[in-house]
Amino acid sequence: MKVTTDESRMRRCHRGFEPIVFGLAVWLASPTIGCGGHERAPAAEEIAQLLRLPDGFPLPSVPADNPLTREKIELGRHLFYDPALSANGMQSCASCHVQARAFTDGRETALGSTGQVHPRNSQSLTNVAYNATLTWANPLLVSIEQQVMVPLFGELPIELGVTGHEDLVLDRLRDSPMYRELFAAANPDAEAPIAWPSIIRALASFCRALISGRSPFDRFVYGHDAQAISDSAKRGLDLFFSERLECHHCHGGFNFTLSSTHDGVVADAAAFHNTGLYNVDERGGYPDDNTGVHAVTHRSEDMGRFRAPTLRNIAVTAPYMHDGSVASLEDVVRIYEAGGRLLSGGPHAGDGRTNPHKSGLVTGFRLTDGERRDLLAFLATLTDQTFLSDPELASPFEE
Repeated sequence: MKVTTDESRMRRCHRGFEPIVFGLAVWLASPTIGCGGHERAPAAEEIAQLLRLPDGFPLPSVPADNPLTREKIELGRHLFYDPALSANGMQSCASCHVQARAFTDGRETALGSTGQVHPRNSQSLTNVAYNATLTWANPLLVSIEQQVMVPLFGELPIELGVTGHEDLVLDRLRDSPMYRELFAAANPDAEAPIAWPSIIRALASFCRALISGRSPFDRFVYGHDAQAISDSAKRGLDLFFSERLECHHCHGGFNFTLSSTHDGVVADAAAFHNTGLYNVDERGGYPDDNTGVHAVTHRSEDMGRFRAPTLRNIAVTAPYMHDGSVASLEDVVRIYEAGGRLLSGGPHAGDGRTNPHKSGLVTGFRLTDGERRDLLAFLATLTDQTFLSDPELASPFEE
């Protein structure tokens, strides 16, 4: 049987804390406080329907103590968009995770509710249900339930600033007839449904519902529509999956990141990479507030290692990298072409191309202007406009 070039491409693509957080994780799991352990776990078909999984997508892992329900997802959606969840009532989760930007915020680094600047760029929540680890550089955060507690209760930096104001936030929710109804529906057997474990589980459930898989690329590969992407994008696809560029070694699989897992699959251990973005001391150093996995392990070999994010919807999530220091997607490509970034001046001057901790996959390559345009055209096909405007993922307060 003859296989066309497009069919070949389609097949290839298809294969293709803080201490408070850990204390709260124990608290969340407590059977005397929690409200999820007794719930019936939905069947795989129900989970697929609840998450509206696209063709070709595997079933994400869902913790047994937080089974998905439509009511929990809806409660989580309200909480995600509600500034009442911050201590001062000034910021919601959506302040840093805007739907039209694939749940990023367009800033170099995030801004907390009290005005404190975060050292990291707000990551996209696209397909966060499949993330093997959460955040840019913490290998210990492996569940959405754990991660949700960081912006809520973290103090370095302050994001939503709930620590010390837990009862204030709960009282706001308890005073709302809308929330009394939503919490009761999501936790029908709980004696006191409006509680922090219920909030955390609902937010995690909504985040799991942020599934993106209806881009032109998906129509091309999973829908077998050879006209879904341009000839330029098809050439860019071939470049992306070539050994010459090596992009797919860090950004492979259906979710375009090897830092992925799903039901029945063990996560890739090599999920973090040093891409030669900095070399501040010419010995491999990164800026003190952004040393990557090294900040957790304190091992020299982990200096500058950050998680490779999904490339889905990448065209709408500028600025780029863990600190938002790269303005455009073309700039990102050029850094990889060079095998790292040379900063000739400023406080972080240094030649990242010679960083001794740099991944062996970041060696540089040459592109013609046309090839670079083709590669960018391919990356643009990963934009899922349905996801960016889906009313079921949008603010319920603006309907």
